[in-house]
Amino acid sequence: MRGGVFKGRCASVRRSAFGQLLKDKQGLRVMEVHCPLTALLVEEVLYSGVDGDVVYDAFWSSSLVDSALRGKPDIELVEFSSRFSNVSDIFDVTTKPLIFDADTGGMIEHLPYHIRTAERLGVSAFVIEDKVGLKRNSLLGNEVLQCQASIEEFSKKIATATQSRSNPDFMIIARIESLILDEGMPQALRRALAYVAAGADGVMIHSRQGAPDEVLEFARLFRVHHQDVALVCVPTTYTNIHFDALVEAGFNVVIYANQMLRAAYPAMSFVAREILKNGRTQEVEKYCLSIKGVLELIPGTS
Repeated sequence: MRGGVFKGRCASVRRSAFGQLLKDKQGLRVMEVHCPLTALLVEEVLYSGVDGDVVYDAFWSSSLVDSALRGKPDIELVEFSSRFSNVSDIFDVTTKPLIFDADTGGMIEHLPYHIRTAERLGVSAFVIEDKVGLKRNSLLGNEVLQCQASIEEFSKKIATATQSRSNPDFMIIARIESLILDEGMPQALRRALAYVAAGADGVMIHSRQGAPDEVLEFARLFRVHHQDVALVCVPTTYTNIHFDALVEAGFNVVIYANQMLRAAYPAMSFVAREILKNGRTQEVEKYCLSIKGVLELIPGTS
């Protein structure tokens, strides 16, 4: 990308790319991006190991991160239109597919409009969680009041979502909050099977435990019933498990949902504080991208 030209991609090609990747690769790595610059970084970054180059396969648009960037709580306060505008800017300069964190999906009557807009942009998938009422961040668990929709109610929302899309390439992924809310494995599995029956193309199982045991157990139980339905996890709290182990357990998609923002904030805070401390920037220049580097980062600048 550096020194080249903008590489925005046709919406239909980008939208279908995620499904094709699921067919072509055993497991996909997905990284949170919150602006075009972070998306450019994620699109370009790679690790060259003994088995070849490792890259991120897709982007994740996080409601938590989008809210935090605006200094607002993660309670579905930031409107879809604002978040879609940011996705559009990201798509102007990148090519990778994007999964959209749609929270609860909003009112069921509004969901078809959100889906059609996302499809037109080139978004590949909507992840919709099975909670009702005021949306609170999942990692708070039962520390705050959070309520799941009934299986029947959420199944209806999933069915509405799948019927609203104009192209089957656009995936609907049901996010299950049962383990987050300590409702138990049997309920989590029961919900997963009901949501797939209602038309979900994939299932995301979420956990706030520090160990991966319960998500691995869920994967084992779910795969008894469905071998080909996409299974998604978000290892934000169970950080010690390797990507390969999650894929071996049956997960198709592993989402690193907020690390880019969490890495940026401490770095910016440190640099800002050091400039105040020293009254100059000399001490922090080694921690910053050079001006030349900035000019080379964005095509057409230099």
